[in-house]
Amino acid sequence: MVLPSLTDTELRLLASHRLRDLRERVGLTQSDVAKLAGYDVRTIQRWENGAQKPRDAALLCLVRAFAAQPRNVATPAFTFVELFAGIGGMRLGFEAAGGKSVFTCEWDKYCQQTYKARFGIEEEIAGDIHDINPHSIPVHDLLLAGFPCQPFSLAGVSKKNALGRPHGFACEAQGTLFFELAKILKQRRPAAFLLENVKHLERHDGGKTFAVIMKTLREDLGYTVSSKVIDARRLVPQHRERIFIAGFREPTEFDFEEVVRIMPQPDAGPTLATILHPEDGSEEAEPPFTTGPRAEVARKYVLTTHLWRYLRDYARKHQERGNGFGFGLVGPDDVARTLSARYYKDGSEILVRRGRGNPRRLTPRECARLMGFDGPGKPLFPIRVSDTQAYRQFGNSVAVPVVETIAKVMRPYILQVSSGRMSPQLALPFRAAAGG
Repeated sequence: MVLPSLTDTELRLLASHRLRDLRERVGLTQSDVAKLAGYDVRTIQRWENGAQKPRDAALLCLVRAFAAQPRNVATPAFTFVELFAGIGGMRLGFEAAGGKSVFTCEWDKYCQQTYKARFGIEEEIAGDIHDINPHSIPVHDLLLAGFPCQPFSLAGVSKKNALGRPHGFACEAQGTLFFELAKILKQRRPAAFLLENVKHLERHDGGKTFAVIMKTLREDLGYTVSSKVIDARRLVPQHRERIFIAGFREPTEFDFEEVVRIMPQPDAGPTLATILHPEDGSEEAEPPFTTGPRAEVARKYVLTTHLWRYLRDYARKHQERGNGFGFGLVGPDDVARTLSARYYKDGSEILVRRGRGNPRRLTPRECARLMGFDGPGKPLFPIRVSDTQAYRQFGNSVAVPVVETIAKVMRPYILQVSSGRMSPQLALPFRAAAGG
């Protein structure tokens, strides 16, 4: 059989994949390769993105480094890519299950800053998903994406309706991002994927939006797909309902009910006492969040009398009209409402009672704990952005312990599909449907 000759573009992309694959196998950063090969980091990035054909000298450096590395280096159980990565909540969950990230896409520069600080990354992170050639993304076993939820959320829809702007799939700015994600699934065909969005996605536009998403994944792309709304309340002291959509290239016995079964019951979940600053000197002060020998919460997080009066008047006005709008006042024995990306505005959804005086907002450190980025046995999550950006980042993120649990259950099925080991019972209906 005569194989077709490759075009120059295909040869360049093939060499780029070889370079990235070798670098990741050796465990080097792009900066390390730049120093080894004698080029600047931007050149290495252009090579790996397929913009230029890598120099043979760089590949030779990596081949030699790979040959010299110890053979007891741990191999990841599976590889994954992250789209709309945010600050890496999905990555943390699947790294805990033995996976390794091989590609990251996140357009927000402040999220990139936090992501790089947490994972020790020096090289550039891919930005706008519209600019990414699916063929430039490394081969991977799993695709993760918390695709933007604003067009589908209740708050986002209400805001766009008020402005007379389209939303959902009619919104050109964000509604089409799902189709960019689908395009990558079609081109790279990973063994599995996990998508995350707001609970309201199921009901948006009378269910039409969700129907289009599921049809695309099932019929157009051929994945076996299931979904489940999960409340993070079982694992963190916060009511946070999010929909998770899991898909596998071939039929498996994966079931979201297994995920829920291994979680604690809702009434057995933690309370806010597990994430609030104790303010008694038992934890070390962390300026600017806590100060002094007792590590007390900084005064800037306490609501001004003017704001506190406004929130109470606002709540009273809506209560008189029979509406449910108002603030959420909580203490150590309570569970919080959902932390939102707008928390930086007034903190009204989660206000912490104080013994005397006005209530206060959560500190960004408490938000990191509330979302499961921080906690016993975990390294301190770096917060190197402003409070406003930190609140936005945590409010837009996933609850990490929920993703960790999903990853634990998905792992054997990812390995099963990626290795091609399907049981006859699972393979039979798939082959029958395919006419095999």
